[in-house]
Parts: sequence; C-alpha cells; structure tokens
Amino acid sequence: MRFLHPEEPRRDDGNETVPFLDLKAQYRAIEAEVFPAVRNVLEKGCYILGDEVAAFEKEFATYQGAEHGIGVNSGTSSLHLALLAAGVGPGDEVITVSCTFVATVAAIIYSGARPVLVDVNPLTLTIDPSAIEKALTRKTKAIIPVHLHGHPADMDPILEIGKRHNLVIIEDACQAHGAEYKGRRVGSIGTFGCFSFYPGKNLGAYGEGGMVVTNDASAAEMIRKFRDWGTKTKYHHELKGYNYRMEGIQGAILRVKLRHLEQWTEARRKHAARYHKLLDGLNLTLPVETPSSRHVYHIYAIQVAQREKVQSLLTERGIQTGIHYPVPVHLQPAYYDLGYKLGNLPNTEAAAASLLSLPMFPELTARQQDRVVEVLKDCCGNRPQEGILSMMEQSSLVSD
Repeated sequence: MRFLHPEEPRRDDGNETVPFLDLKAQYRAIEAEVFPAVRNVLEKGCYILGDEVAAFEKEFATYQGAEHGIGVNSGTSSLHLALLAAGVGPGDEVITVSCTFVATVAAIIYSGARPVLVDVNPLTLTIDPSAIEKALTRKTKAIIPVHLHGHPADMDPILEIGKRHNLVIIEDACQAHGAEYKGRRVGSIGTFGCFSFYPGKNLGAYGEGGMVVTNDASAAEMIRKFRDWGTKTKYHHELKGYNYRMEGIQGAILRVKLRHLEQWTEARRKHAARYHKLLDGLNLTLPVETPSSRHVYHIYAIQVAQREKVQSLLTERGIQTGIHYPVPVHLQPAYYDLGYKLGNLPNTEAAAASLLSLPMFPELTARQQDRVVEVLKDCCGNRPQEGILSMMEQSSLVSD
C-alpha cells in the first residue's frame, strides 16, 4: 500500500493531483544534506556573500565550463550587470527576443539601452540568426540569445555575427543550467552567461539567486564591484553600484543541490523521452532537441490547437500545467512604447498562442506521466493539425 505524504493533494475522485512542479518532493530527498549546510552558515553568522557563496561561485563556474562566477541576488540582476560590464548604456541597442520571460528585456532597459526584438526559429523557439542580421544598426552593441526552456540557441552563427560586427554576446541561460551546444556548456560560449536560481529552476535556491559566468577576469572583477555598491573594499566606492549580493544561506543550499544537478537533469531527459514516445502521433507538436544540443527540459512545452480547452480538461482531471509565455513581451502593455504591434513577430506570436507546459520535474513518476498522456489522448486526435508544423516541416528546420 502507498501512503500519501500529509501535504500531498488528493482529488475527490480518489486520484492524486499531478503537480506542474513538486519542490517538496525534491526537498524531502535532500533534507538531511540541507540542514547541516544551513546550520553551518547560521553558526558562522555570515549571511551575505562569504565562504559558502565564494565556494559555490567556483563550483558552478567550473560546472558550466567558465573561469569565473559572480553570485548575485537574481537572474535579472545577472543580466543587468553583464550588460553594464559590457559597456552597454544610453544610446545603444541590444538585440534579443520577445519569446522570453520579461526580465530579459527589462534588464536591457535598466542599462539605459533600447531593446530590439526579433523573431525566433519556430521549431526551437530560440533566436533566429537571420533575423539578427536584419536588425543590426550602427547603434547595436550586444546580442542576448535566450536558451529557452532549456534548449540552447544556435550559437555558432550568432558568434560569427558578433565577431564581424564587434558585438558582445550575453547568453540568457536562466533556464538552461547544464545545457550544451556542440559539446560546450551554455553560458561559457559567449562573453557572459547569465543564470537564475529562482526556486523553480533546474538548480533552484530556497529564495532568489543568480550568477554571471565569464572567462574575462577584468569583467568579472567589475561585476563583483557592481553587485556590492561598487566597492572592492568596504566603504570605498569605485563604481556607482547596486545591492545585488547573494545571501550566504542560498550559496550553501545551492552547493548541496549542485551535487545532484546531473542526476536531476538526466531524470528530466528520461521523462522527456518517455513523453515523446507516449505522445508521438497525437494531434500536437512536441518540443525538439537538435542534434548539436543537450536539452535540459526546464520546461516540457507542447504546442496544441485550442490550448485553453485542452488546459481546462487537464485541470478538471487534476493535472496542473503552465503557459510559458501567454503574451510575448512586445505585446505586453508595459512595453507598448517599444513600438511593436501584433503581426511583427509571427513565429513568436504563434508560439504564445499554442504553447502548453506539461508537468516536468525530476521526481515525476511514470504513473503521473501516464495520467497526463491519458487525458491528452482523450482530447488530441491522431490527425494532422492545422497551424502547427508537420514532422516533415520540423525536420527541415533542424540544423546540425
């Protein structure tokens, strides 16, 4: 007999709710490691930065294949400081995508620069390199490719564009811890890599957190100053800085969790492969992993027609889902002043209208997946779907 955890939800029909994300299950698995790590910080009384943060910076930078890591208080802060370290400011333009969380664009605005938003590859939902070429101007200073949902952007042509036009490449890897492009970990491919440790991320803190990784020692030193009020030594302010410091407890917890990240990533990849197998042939489009990439499936997002109806049926059957993201940044009211309108970025807009994120976390069980698939089979037939790419069309878009 299987006993429910006291906080594990059960529906009236006797079935358990399938959560979109189960942070409690992950915590229970590592509880015995987390408590001593937190206790150590409390006993030392070092709550901001300190030894645990410094150790985590080194360990995470090494994991991502970079020489330097600078811990900050959020992924948004990591993007902001990378832009400042790259010399981006008023009068400059930064090319990125609208198919992302709003923080990518907000960080550009924080720097004083203008975001220039371009469309994505309809298969990978990452930045379309040909769209970058068309958006370049004399004011372009940097490019921010977003490794969306855990799948890397196509970095080689982006790097080539950057080299030809003397542009800084800042990778938004906030959803892509451990993802790889042609054997290299994302974040270490461009000049800067920016990560978030928001609790729901593949490597999540028990609060907020972020990091910039780079191979540029002087840029790393500048970011360390920026995050701590522009100081190298206390009360001596060399730059106009910010209070973007990582907390000691978060550094300690993230060190514990980093030791499990590869195991958790492989579990996600196993779950994704099983979803692929069980959902193949249904009236929906599955996420892809290009031959050159290692997808880490922060999000497992299908594309489906009549998404609201499908999501409603899943909800009625106790299956939690998400939408990442229902309104692209260029159509958000807060960003109307950028001058975009409906129809400007068709691939981005099509994705926003059809994406549906299924339950995905390392502790997801086969039984839970089976329930998700059962409902999708009930509402998604086996006929071709209008407006969604066919498998043949998908294959033609996959670059090696």
